[in-house]
Amino acid sequence: MRTERRWASRLPPAVQDSLLPALLLLHVLIRWAPAELPVAASLTAALALPLAWRRRAPLTVFGAVAIAAAVQWLVGIQLPADIALLVALYTVAANSGNRGTFVAVVVAEVGAALACLRWATDGAFLTPFAAVTAMVVAAAALGANQRTSRAYLEVVRERAVTEERARITREMHDIVTHNLSVMVALADAAGYSQQEKAKAAMLQVSETGRQALTDMRRSLGVLRTDEPDAARHPLPGIAQLETLTGQMCAAGLPTDLEIDGGHAHIPATAQLTVYRLVQESLTNPLKHTPADTRAKVRIECAAETVTVEVTDTGPPTPFVAHPGNGLTGMRERSAVYGGTVLAGPLPGGGWRVHTRLVFGGGAAVSA
Repeated sequence: MRTERRWASRLPPAVQDSLLPALLLLHVLIRWAPAELPVAASLTAALALPLAWRRRAPLTVFGAVAIAAAVQWLVGIQLPADIALLVALYTVAANSGNRGTFVAVVVAEVGAALACLRWATDGAFLTPFAAVTAMVVAAAALGANQRTSRAYLEVVRERAVTEERARITREMHDIVTHNLSVMVALADAAGYSQQEKAKAAMLQVSETGRQALTDMRRSLGVLRTDEPDAARHPLPGIAQLETLTGQMCAAGLPTDLEIDGGHAHIPATAQLTVYRLVQESLTNPLKHTPADTRAKVRIECAAETVTVEVTDTGPPTPFVAHPGNGLTGMRERSAVYGGTVLAGPLPGGGWRVHTRLVFGGGAAVSA
């Protein structure tokens, strides 16, 4: 059965919609008596053929089928093609609004009442009318459910696109802001350094630029695993924090790193979040604080949580004066793992960023 459904779903919609009319006409040609064949075939064609256009104009097709059914009722011939009215009703409910569906249900119910009054055996009206009404309601309900499901899937797709755009925006902000800030700081330092120190600084600029390009390509989904840069620049994580703090030191922000506990069990996505949080927390003092500012990064790795704390000795200006995308992106990243970013001045001076991420089954805690 599943194989048949998959096979049918591969057919173009116009071909799918033409199958039922073709089968109904074939049934009439095979089973109907020759004397009544012209009338039966004509009425069957009038009932069934409009279904081939039901997706393009559901209300118009339903109206055409209803008129054909009325003519059939006047002629007084019962046909298997009456099922076309239910198919047309289903299509209206699946593709039109509630008002069009309601009108179509009323028309179908009137037709059901007239048909049962004319063709019910032994004067029994209620039983066949109840059965036909149940089929009308089922056809309308199935169509409305199909319309609702389609609308829900569209909302899900739009939400997925929005979330992916937000993810790329956060990644691009973190990558570009951090790496350009480091490159600018290194270039400034090279201008005031001796030749050997200037050469080392420019080599660091080159390496930082390559890292930025690789991160951008990876974030946009265009970096293949067989490319040399993929192995050379792995997905940033806790292990790469040492390189990050080294970059900050070279750029003019002396930074100490302290990692408590092993991090091999922490998922790669959670490690990437930790890296980006630290990266953004260090980029702000690099850009906005005096030259004598120092920073410290402390990471606590537990069985189901990882705590991130970044402090610096600079004035509390980065987030107060420039809340922007940086802090917003940090909060969004942290919220994925149940964390809340707390950023503010320290009592004795300086600035502190703190959050705790939960990647196991525990509850998020921030302090």
